Amino acid sequence: MKSVLEFKARKATGPKISMVSAYTHWEARFLAAAPVDCILVGDSLTVVLDGEAQTFAATPEIMARHTRAVARGAGGKLVIADFPFLAARKGIAAAVDCAAELLRAGAHAVKIEGVDGHEDVLRHLVQSGVPVLGHLGLTPQSIHAFGGHKVQGKGATAAADLVRQAVAIEDAGCFGVVLECIPAGVAMEITAALGIPTIGIGAGPDTDGQVLVFHDLLGLNPGFNARYVRHFADGGALVADGLAAFAQAVAKGDYPAKGESY
Repeated sequence: MKSVLEFKARKATGPKISMVSAYTHWEARFLAAAPVDCILVGDSLTVVLDGEAQTFAATPEIMARHTRAVARGAGGKLVIADFPFLAARKGIAAAVDCAAELLRAGAHAVKIEGVDGHEDVLRHLVQSGVPVLGHLGLTPQSIHAFGGHKVQGKGATAAADLVRQAVAIEDAGCFGVVLECIPAGVAMEITAALGIPTIGIGAGPDTDGQVLVFHDLLGLNPGFNARYVRHFADGGALVADGLAAFAQAVAKGDYPAKGESY
């Protein structure tokens, strides 16, 4: 997948959209060679790569640097970059500057959490030629307001509010929306209500696509066992075995061999 137009068309034509969050050039090179549709440079990089407790440490400069690294290895695939914490809440001018920095770094689109209070920002960016992907549900930049990492949209009132927000995101011109950690039935209702694709993460099987973090789906994030994560490979065991084999070979003097020496 190389454009947001193809992304939007897949809601009607299928198949479902596969998206992977990645943060570095080497990850992007693997994804470029894989049948994955698109890449999200998520602000979760501060958690996965840097060990931060939350995503708040991401800045436009940090996001641009990682976006540039991913874009260099993405092989022309659609690259979407996260707006970092509060970047959409400083007004239209600041949001335009952030979007410009991310697109100059190689992103084809940006992802922005929420809609209430900055719908005008979403609309202005779209009208300025910046494709925007929305994000609703458990939006990590708002976890203090949520009281932690909790499923959102439980109960009729909360579910109806998510549907309202999703419609507002579509009305603002966004080309899709990520739905994170909401009941499967609510995600199905939103998906049916919208003319743009929905991408789920912890939102059940009825969205128009799914996104997982590179490290999570490959089993490279020890100790992270969210309910929605499936390990499609045991990368952690592979890495552990490789490191142990290296240490043993060095200790025994088996490495480097004559053919590995100059």
